Amino acid sequence: MGTDMRTRLGHVELPNPILTASGCAGAGRELAQFIDVSKIGAVVTKSVMLAPRAGRPTPRMAETPSGMLNSIGLQGPGIDAFLQRDLPWLLSRGARAVVSIAGGTVEEFAELASRLSDAAGVTAIEVNISCPNVEHRGQVFACDPVAAAAVIEAVRGRARYDIPVFAKLSPDVTDIVAVARACVAAGADGLSMINTLLGMAIDCDTMRPVLAGVAGGLSGPAIRPVAVRCVWQVREALPDVPIIGMGGVRTGKDALELILAGAGLVAVGTTIFHDPSACERILRELDEELARRGIDRLSDVVGLAHEPRTATGRRLARNVP
Repeated sequence: MGTDMRTRLGHVELPNPILTASGCAGAGRELAQFIDVSKIGAVVTKSVMLAPRAGRPTPRMAETPSGMLNSIGLQGPGIDAFLQRDLPWLLSRGARAVVSIAGGTVEEFAELASRLSDAAGVTAIEVNISCPNVEHRGQVFACDPVAAAAVIEAVRGRARYDIPVFAKLSPDVTDIVAVARACVAAGADGLSMINTLLGMAIDCDTMRPVLAGVAGGLSGPAIRPVAVRCVWQVREALPDVPIIGMGGVRTGKDALELILAGAGLVAVGTTIFHDPSACERILRELDEELARRGIDRLSDVVGLAHEPRTATGRRLARNVP
């Protein structure tokens, strides 16, 4: 890298800003034959739940124009298997592990945070609050500031003090800033955005929904402008809160756009399915994009798009073209 790519995940320093997005690389094993998982900023695991979960019936994935719908249903082996098998493997490879957690109740989230705090080697916890709250008519936690804050407060109260807690926000809300503020007030060290958008596809031959679960999460390039808008809005309102930006990142230039909007880190998701080496490639391309613009440090351009310009069009605050 010609550019100083160091960045921070809360108080933890990472060598570069490129992460995997939760759900797109399992716990890292799938990528190990294509990239050195220790070379990217961190591996964000698929969301871990307390108990094993089979997920939703098939079909549960479908391609869409410039994107993909998924209705996997948080399939996974549960926290015990993760701690016994997946986390030790990540650490043995020198990877930094950001563990995504999911639950149906506040107490489930809190218990997961407690279990992870007892384990060595957890870099950070990403709280997937886009799960339905089974105690309150299935409402998604992330769609209500009060419910979202309750989860984050419980997790922060049970997580070890030195483990950063990031809340993963949903774009399916009227005011994402209100949810972000509530999560930060409840103790979140940072924010991850965005999760998938709720979408649906219908097969015009069978005349039925394509997904067995009817609706699913839309990801891929189609949602990148939504991600940029959400990151921008939250950075504008909460300029000192660290943000992991994600949503449709395919290239280094895509990553730079989210960084300029205010993300200090960028997670790569859907593109991994057809290009398993995407994280390393995007990191290299981001370095090239910054070098081409004469930028020596990544930190100099985080949120730069918010800064005013002079009459000549140059940025006021930093010596950046």
